[in-house]
Amino acid sequence: MTDRALAVVRAGALTTVQDLGRPGYAHLGVPRSGALDAPAAALVNRLVGNPPEAAVLETTLNGCALRPRCPVTVAVGGAPCPLTVDGRPAAWGAPVRVPAGALLDIGTALSGVRTYVAVSGGVAVEPVLGSRSTDLLSALGPPPLTDGAVLPLGNVIGALARVDVVPQPAPPAELVLRVTIGPRDDWFTPTALRTFTTSTYRVSSASNRIGLRTEGPSLERAFSGELPSEGMVLGAVQVPPDGSPVVFLADHPTTGGYPVIAVVRPTDLPAAAQATPGTPVRFVPVRRR
Repeated sequence: MTDRALAVVRAGALTTVQDLGRPGYAHLGVPRSGALDAPAAALVNRLVGNPPEAAVLETTLNGCALRPRCPVTVAVGGAPCPLTVDGRPAAWGAPVRVPAGALLDIGTALSGVRTYVAVSGGVAVEPVLGSRSTDLLSALGPPPLTDGAVLPLGNVIGALARVDVVPQPAPPAELVLRVTIGPRDDWFTPTALRTFTTSTYRVSSASNRIGLRTEGPSLERAFSGELPSEGMVLGAVQVPPDGSPVVFLADHPTTGGYPVIAVVRPTDLPAAAQATPGTPVRFVPVRRR
């Protein structure tokens, strides 16, 4: 067995392998998947000299612990968290050298939800449909990490970034999502549309990689019945029968029968990945480009 590998000592609540995802397969019912906070994943890859498509680890809330079988350089970003190497504090948001056999412990997020761990060479699990991403909806890609798992690493091909530390956006205190209204806004009453764009919702604890669920005023439909299933896109705001908007994230289904009241601008979705339960959410309409 190659010594270019990581042993998982503590998998955490939910740690998955993620990269840029697998776009272009929606017609086969396969979501895009990929890192929910793509800018954070891209930044930690740059810090360790990986190409943009290299796979990283995405942790959820309480981090993970890893033991490399070879010397590696790691960078940890996204949700801020404590980081130690063999019990000694290490820098978050900067390249960190980890000796072979040392314990790298990525702690619980101090704010935000998802922390990203890049390792020099990238996580080199077997790709599926051109991507190493774990897709929780369709169960494609590697399974979520478990204690004792061993992850192969790729070869180092790039130079480390020459930085001490890199600023990263803080997780949102209020999540403001710019939306383009439609295509099924005609399924809702004028009062519901006004409520949607003027009320403050909150992030639900039921949110996951498939969708950010919200709690707040219910949106009343203009008539009863259901739509035939139609294509769904990243950022679609679907409204199920309970009237609470759901923002579709990377592992969303490719079709759905509940009406989509609006679509979130893609540039606003990374912040949604870091919004903790209870975070206020506002939907702000913008004109079509």
